[in-house]
Amino acid sequence: MRNIWIIARKEYQQYFISPVAYAVAFMIFLIIGIIFYANIQAAIAQQFAPGIDIVVGPLVTILLFTTPAITMRMISEENRTGTMELLLTAPVRDSELIVGKWLGGFLFIVTLLIITWIYPLVLNMLVKPGIDQGVLISSYLGLLLLMAAIIAIGVATSSLFSNQIAAFFACLGILLIFWLIGLPAQAVGSTAGGLLNYLDLSQHFYNSFYVGVIDLKDVIYYLSVTCLALFLGTISIETRRWR
Repeated sequence: MRNIWIIARKEYQQYFISPVAYAVAFMIFLIIGIIFYANIQAAIAQQFAPGIDIVVGPLVTILLFTTPAITMRMISEENRTGTMELLLTAPVRDSELIVGKWLGGFLFIVTLLIITWIYPLVLNMLVKPGIDQGVLISSYLGLLLLMAAIIAIGVATSSLFSNQIAAFFACLGILLIFWLIGLPAQAVGSTAGGLLNYLDLSQHFYNSFYVGVIDLKDVIYYLSVTCLALFLGTISIETRRWR
């Protein structure tokens, strides 16, 4: 556990000296801020009370496309610079390396999500008698679970490459496949359609957390995806060790 925390702390601190991380954070807050302002103006003009969905909806989409930029360097940079060989000879287990990298990235995303709470707080002051706190909590809980799974996929993908750009596009491609995999469900048989719906990353969020429902099966799904991706990342590192 000590090795995991050391790696996670180093990875977390690395984000605050990385221009890519600052660029991603800036773009997230800029786009969310513009969308938030536009929705507030529309709500005032049309006399309706906006909900937390005007923040969470765009935030999910933005994080889907920007998180691969945060995870692309985690292992691929070690492969490119040759420091992976040093890590493989250090007294650190492959699983500790993968989990530590994942935890560092996850803590960085958690930091960004905490900062985005300023938008719900402002919205709560603007809307009378306030926004639905249950939907707010469930939405952010779903975001945490979704980001845990996405970052794990990013770490596993990064372990396969020594080029950050290749890791970025490979991770983004995998995420888009599992984000949209439920769309053709109605065109196939009931069994296959049910499987596609279950594998869909987006449906486990939008059908429950997004509308204020915390369903145990969706929690288990995201935790299972996270664990599976971390396991595959560990296997990838072990394979490199025996080459």
